[in-house]
Amino acid sequence: MAGVGLFPCSECGMFSLDPFATDSNSDSICQRCKLVNSLVAKVESLERRVHSLLRDRETGTGSVVGVDAPGRTSASATPAIEPSQRGEWVTSRRRSRRARAAATANASASPPEHHSPVHVSNRFAEETLVIGDSIVRHVKVAVAVGAPAVTVSCLPGARAPDISGNLRLLAHRRFSKIVIHVGANDIRLRQSEVTKANVKEVVKLPQTMSDAVICSGPIPMRRGDEQYSRLTSLNRWMSKWCSKNQVGFINNWEEFEGKPGLLGRDGVHPTRDGAALLSCSIAHSLLASRQSSTRSC
Repeated sequence: MAGVGLFPCSECGMFSLDPFATDSNSDSICQRCKLVNSLVAKVESLERRVHSLLRDRETGTGSVVGVDAPGRTSASATPAIEPSQRGEWVTSRRRSRRARAAATANASASPPEHHSPVHVSNRFAEETLVIGDSIVRHVKVAVAVGAPAVTVSCLPGARAPDISGNLRLLAHRRFSKIVIHVGANDIRLRQSEVTKANVKEVVKLPQTMSDAVICSGPIPMRRGDEQYSRLTSLNRWMSKWCSKNQVGFINNWEEFEGKPGLLGRDGVHPTRDGAALLSCSIAHSLLASRQSSTRSC
């Protein structure tokens, strides 16, 4: 049986069982390479056209100019294309000094127009920030129609000073309300007074960045008697301190205590049900705060 003929492509080096072409102009290039070369040529042509249009736009050329002889130019007979016919490319034409002077004179002679004031608002003022440690990782707060959107910022392992540092990066913004969840990592210092001072400090800056500040209290972790006792003490202190200093407080302890199904196997982080309960508590506190501010107005 006769051997099978292979035809190599001079471009890509691939082999084919069929000849690439039967005409005399064949250059041993496969059909795919020919198609690629054709597409490349078209793309290069389009790029040259785009660059030409950009150059004409930057120089402000208003009409097509042709060269008749060295040192002499003449306007082309091709009619000017209207902007609607050009597509997105519109040539800008410069006005003469007389036209600019006439326009200035007309503007000075005409009576001033009275415009209604434009009210500018900061979009961040219509946003609520929830910031805290990994406890808020799966928090998703549902808001009512017309209520500010809620953004959740999770900082795993964060203590009160870490949250303060992140809030300083947002100090140029204005929020509707700021909810802070802190405490679980701070008790590891085993210094109650330092922890209290840090909690007080973390609330100061948000009070200048928002209309209301709410502290989300700790949840009862299952990590030994010492941590449980420290968290209990911290929760009681935060509840009293927030009430005396016009800071909202969410008592998560009452909601989570005695309900082991709300905490994961690590005894620290909430389960999906626990995160849903925490989300509902935050949403309820935000709604109550909003209604309170509406009544005060």
